[in-house]
Amino acid sequence: MKTIEDLDEAAIDTFYRQIGRNVKKQRELKGYSQLSLSQALGHKSVGLVSQAELYLKKQHFNLEHLYKIAYILDCDVNILIQQEYYDSTGE
Repeated sequence: MKTIEDLDEAAIDTFYRQIGRNVKKQRELKGYSQLSLSQALGHKSVGLVSQAELYLKKQHFNLEHLYKIAYILDCDVNILIQQEYYDSTGE
């Protein structure tokens, strides 16, 4: 059985970076700027969105953020959290 000790900090960082990339991709596909998404979330500045998309200073989206973002962008929340899988060739 796996335990939390088997999971290193780098894996968590990679997970949060992937979520940030997914949010950015969906945001851009729907034509939202960071500011417009931030305002739709009830924020006055782009701080949260810009930092979480890049995982700056380990800033990341929480579950409530992701739920609201999925609602605003009219997409399935699973799209925002899915991990990219690559075949053995790295493509």
